Amino acid sequence: MNTSLPIIRLKSDRLPGHPWIWSAQVQKPEQRIAPGTVVEIQDPAGRQVGHGFWNGHARIALRLLSNQPGQVPDADWIEQRIARAVALRRDELQLDRHANAWRVIHSEGDGLSGLVVDRYADTLVIEYFAAGMWRLREVIRAALLWHFPDANLYEFAEAHVQKQESFDCRSGDMPEPTLVEEYGLRFQAAPGVGHKTGFFADQRDNRRLFAEMARGRRVLDLCCNAGGFAIHALAGGAASAVGVDMDPAILEIARGNAELNGLQPRFEQADIFDWLRQASERGERYDAVILDPAKLTRDRNRIQNALKKYFAMNRAALEVIEPGGLLLTCSCTGLVSEADFHDMLRRVSAHAGREIQILQSRGAGADHPVRADVPEGRYLKAVFCKVY
Repeated sequence: MNTSLPIIRLKSDRLPGHPWIWSAQVQKPEQRIAPGTVVEIQDPAGRQVGHGFWNGHARIALRLLSNQPGQVPDADWIEQRIARAVALRRDELQLDRHANAWRVIHSEGDGLSGLVVDRYADTLVIEYFAAGMWRLREVIRAALLWHFPDANLYEFAEAHVQKQESFDCRSGDMPEPTLVEEYGLRFQAAPGVGHKTGFFADQRDNRRLFAEMARGRRVLDLCCNAGGFAIHALAGGAASAVGVDMDPAILEIARGNAELNGLQPRFEQADIFDWLRQASERGERYDAVILDPAKLTRDRNRIQNALKKYFAMNRAALEVIEPGGLLLTCSCTGLVSEADFHDMLRRVSAHAGREIQILQSRGAGADHPVRADVPEGRYLKAVFCKVY
């Protein structure tokens, strides 16, 4: 037992079945412990049950990192976990064979709660969600550079996270935009300039599958962002592709991506509801439609509002899908469960009077692993459907 660490005691005799432990589940420490401090976790009888990050200011008071005796989350432990995460991607998944843009560390999925790292060619983007990981940033940087010695590192944390977790992450100079490759296609990535990076690696395998299924079809890419689905579809043999998004800046990136690959989709700046209504009135129909909106909420109290928006978007999309057409409908709102998303599609089907046949319900690629006890890690829903 490492008695030099501060001690936090649980109110129950054993650990909860989740690595996030709320303040109501622990006994309040007698002395102040700085946010992000590694602590020893004990049961009410004083027996050690694990180690984790403490943060008395955050909603998640304890982030359990290890429940094995003697496994203290120190520098060596962090290095070993990062090495395990990199080995999974490089040696087992062999991601470098198909892409140089992938998730290196997926927070709880890799046993590193509060840390996400994405690779974009020679740039590594490090995002902190926990004060504890921010306190260990020097160790994290050194470990990543050991595996990616030529990488440029860019660190950030969203403002609401810094406020909630009580740390101050001042990002350095933004890295230069870079080109990434995915299944032989090239895309621009620009970490730090908004739109996340203009490129979402979590949809990599879904883009590939959609392109295979959309061969010879007329494709409509709604909320197209940087045009990944439309470009993959054209490269895979789609008859045509149209992308629609509200953001004119991201559409310029999309047009640049199309040019990089010698392809000519049509990109239009519009609200998708207005665009779909006008397209339906003109009698336009498509054989394959992607609907991939941005995250709709982070608030558990607004899940029903998010589901109403998903309903409205999917219902509108059905108006331009030919009978027998393909619909890939997505949600990256982690608070919306797969079951609720499927139920939304059931209600859309009933309201529209059209049959929706679910072919596959997929998530992010295997570089976004999900711990069995943290279902929230499976945030992405990508449902491949036929519409009759």
